[in-house]
Amino acid sequence: MTERGALRVIEICAGAGGQALGLEKAGFEHELAVELDENAVNTLRHNRPEWKVVQGDVADREVWNPEHFAPREGWRLDLLAGGVPCPPFTIAGKQLGATDERDLFAWAVEQVKVVRPRALLLENVRGLSMPRFSGYRQHVLDRLQEFGYSAEWRLLHASKYGVPQLRPRFVLVAMEPDDFARFHWPTEIGDPPSVGETLFPLMSANGWKGAEEWAEKANDIAPTIVGGSKKHGGADLGPTRAKRAWAEMGVDALGIANHAPNPDDVFAVGPKLTCEMVALLQGWDHNEFKWEFTGKKTSTYRQIGNAFPPPVAKALGVAIAAALNGTSEICERGDVAGVDKIYRALRSKGDFMTAAQIAQATKLELEPHELERRISLLSRDFQIEIRNGKAATAYKLGEFKAFLGQDDHVRHDQFHQLRAKIS
Repeated sequence: MTERGALRVIEICAGAGGQALGLEKAGFEHELAVELDENAVNTLRHNRPEWKVVQGDVADREVWNPEHFAPREGWRLDLLAGGVPCPPFTIAGKQLGATDERDLFAWAVEQVKVVRPRALLLENVRGLSMPRFSGYRQHVLDRLQEFGYSAEWRLLHASKYGVPQLRPRFVLVAMEPDDFARFHWPTEIGDPPSVGETLFPLMSANGWKGAEEWAEKANDIAPTIVGGSKKHGGADLGPTRAKRAWAEMGVDALGIANHAPNPDDVFAVGPKLTCEMVALLQGWDHNEFKWEFTGKKTSTYRQIGNAFPPPVAKALGVAIAAALNGTSEICERGDVAGVDKIYRALRSKGDFMTAAQIAQATKLELEPHELERRISLLSRDFQIEIRNGKAATAYKLGEFKAFLGQDDHVRHDQFHQLRAKIS
């Protein structure tokens, strides 16, 4: 444990620094930041040249070796944090989960066993909270429990922490039981300003005559900004549904502008946003969360759009620091309930189970088609062996398909083949 006020963090999949900046404001000092994308790495180094920032695949031991940061006499890492890739879980994607070459969530959890941080903070998209991934989430909780940690998931809305954007993020926090007993999820601070209120100074910067009228129309918070990935085309503000929401506020979401509107500009839908405007909507303000992005426009937009809003990261960092420093009260909470009873029953049994046996073990009354559906969902992330015969159909849970660090995992070939398109 480091001395109070000098909590140390290692951040994996650090992106362009949204979480990093928030954690810094919460009192954490970066021992190391690891990121794959060259442009994001350049942004991190530009803003914090004193940090040790390493570029590359964080799962490559030559890039980052977790064993080098295991506890030693007089030193222990306080926080392992990261915003591991979202595409494996996003609702807008194929939700390949454990079979997506970009999935590092389960791998990151496994590093807890090696690094033994006092706390773990991982964030991802809302899709990970959906029924599709209930078995995946249960696996994560069970592994952390095996490592001696208490853990909890929570869906946080950025708009409740001062960010003028509808941006739900699914967050996992884990600590050893005595520290976790003092962990309180951060208190919401109320409604944020609207898009119009937030962006009026920038929209009017070049003297645009329609700025005031536009700001009055843009009287809601922004839809979730989607940074996208290298697998897709240029920058825009999101899928079709989001574009309609933007249009209702007078924003053209089909691309990013180079500058604010000129005095006499007239628009069919409304002006496009600049990267600076998008950064404001992500919580990077010009005061507490001041940050400069490097790279060309599309890259800059992706860095901003894929980030974890700094104000949310700060709120979480403050809550984690309070628990680690012992300055918060003990939190009364019940046992964290299992999120997938069928998974747990099959895992506990370790052998074939019929529908009747599963029902008895889980206390669930499931129609045959619902059980088959649940088993089918599990089979997307786990090997499931099905035994049909004269007796009732039986199911056996096999290996987790996710990359956990295996030398022979298919992820290695897929990752190297697609590396140029992974972000």
